[in-house]
Amino acid sequence: MRVVRNVMIGFGLAALALTSSMCSSVRQPKLRTLTEQELVDMMVGSSIQASRSSNTPPTIQRVKDALAKGRTFQMISVEDLPDTWTTITPGGAGGGGAWEYVRERTAKQNLPTVTNGNLLAAQALSTHLGKKLNAVIRTEGDGATVNGLMLAADLGVPIVDACLSGRARPEVQQQIPFLNGIPAAPSAYVTRWGDTIFLDKAVDDYRVEDIARALAVASGGGASGVMNAMSARDVKRGVIRGALSQAIDIGRASREALAQHADPVPAILQVVGGYQLFEGVVATSEMKGERGFTWSDVTLRGTGPDVGHTYRVYVKNENIVTWYDGKPDAMSPDFIQNVERATGDAHSGPGLGAYKEGADIVMIGWPASPMWRTPKGIEVFGPRHFGFEFDYQPIEDLQKARAKAPAAR
Repeated sequence: MRVVRNVMIGFGLAALALTSSMCSSVRQPKLRTLTEQELVDMMVGSSIQASRSSNTPPTIQRVKDALAKGRTFQMISVEDLPDTWTTITPGGAGGGGAWEYVRERTAKQNLPTVTNGNLLAAQALSTHLGKKLNAVIRTEGDGATVNGLMLAADLGVPIVDACLSGRARPEVQQQIPFLNGIPAAPSAYVTRWGDTIFLDKAVDDYRVEDIARALAVASGGGASGVMNAMSARDVKRGVIRGALSQAIDIGRASREALAQHADPVPAILQVVGGYQLFEGVVATSEMKGERGFTWSDVTLRGTGPDVGHTYRVYVKNENIVTWYDGKPDAMSPDFIQNVERATGDAHSGPGLGAYKEGADIVMIGWPASPMWRTPKGIEVFGPRHFGFEFDYQPIEDLQKARAKAPAAR
């Protein structure tokens, strides 16, 4: 009898220990609390990652204001995500070409607006799916980073050290999950007035893009949204890992170079393994808004090592293709960024992706993730997708060829 009782006690203790161990592993994932300096560096680095003109100071101020109110921002690596977690990505759609009559009518109606569309969309989608949201993942560079951080803080969850696309991109389907068979839908969208729309199912992410863009055009130019509700298993194959850590490293390198009165551009390029593409002044910048996007055709006049040369940039919300003296020089999905040497930050233009005429710019670029350099990645984000009649060429090949050309620089 005593032996049986001892065995039962032994089993009970073992089961208790196992249960305790399992609960501990679920309740205590490895999280990193981000400091104010790391967050500021992340904002600068995210703007540079974006591959478009950005406006960093407001994002830094949002972070500082949140910290002053006692907010805490935590980050978790992809490797440390518990298997039971569900992640979400704030996204939405926006750009030029909104229906002006909608803007005019809603202004006359004096409709009240909502202040946190991403949070409302996340809460609505969580209820709609019947799932708790455990972490947030950034969709792209620039303002999407601070939006991801704020949504994570609002939900009381960490942000994942990852990104769906690495840089910024103009269309929904231009993201790693789509390349790997992970759909953006179900998704939820909230307009500036609080209209809530669910997209339960879509044929593919091209249709998600079509529908989300139409919603933005019909809603004054933009709509907040959340999409890509993913399991931890999907996250491991559907993101570019370490994107936020890279943003911190870029921002830190720029800041430390400026503090030492050094040129920040080489410091940034050392972090990303990139190239200085062109140095010049913005000579012309023709911008138009249409169908929910902002297009710009930009020409730079060379200065310094590039005096006597010209550089052209095609922009669809983001920098997509560039030409050095008429020859293709860099193209998406590779990173193409316009940096201001004086500030060590991304150029701040007069609109989404826009360039300010007369601005001194240093164009830089670096290779995209190998996940982008697949046939499907090039199909959805290469130059032919944007209507150009030439194939994608890696930035390193283009720069090697340019260096060998007699007229280069």
